[in-house]
Amino acid sequence: MNPSLFSPEGLAGVIFLILICVTMIGAIIATCTTRLIRSVSGLAVCFVGVAGLYYFLNSPFVAMMELLIYVGAVCVTIAFAIMLAEPDEAKQARKITGLSGGLAAICGGFFAYALAYAAVNGKWMTPAVKRVNDGSLKEIGLSLLTRYSMVFELVSIVLLIAIVGALVLAQSGRDKA
Repeated sequence: MNPSLFSPEGLAGVIFLILICVTMIGAIIATCTTRLIRSVSGLAVCFVGVAGLYYFLNSPFVAMMELLIYVGAVCVTIAFAIMLAEPDEAKQARKITGLSGGLAAICGGFFAYALAYAAVNGKWMTPAVKRVNDGSLKEIGLSLLTRYSMVFELVSIVLLIAIVGALVLAQSGRDKA
């Protein structure tokens, strides 16, 4: 029996399709526009769609981290980089020919076909998990501070290095870099 549009399953399918469309539209804007600020805006829209998909898949913590890290940090950092860049750099960019666009489409299609072929024909084994993580904030916090503490610390060191590098670049200014 097919679910009706006004049933919970039908509305869930509609919401899922809307989130996929938002993600795809943002990705298309990010890759196909010639202005950098529009690309960053498209990237932000794409990240918001991905965060919506995470929330839809019952991972609110991952959805919030997607919004905070990617939309809030990465897109803002890219926008600052665009503002700090020399205004003449856009004029110096080389033109993309139709050959490189076609070659990119062929390579992307081949890659998508290879992934789809591997997904359909691969042997998928179910992992032998004794305990299922419910995705709560308590479980994520315990995992970060016990099992994944080294990775957590390495990420914090990488972020510290990125902040120091951004401060050094911002202090030197446009003319000195």
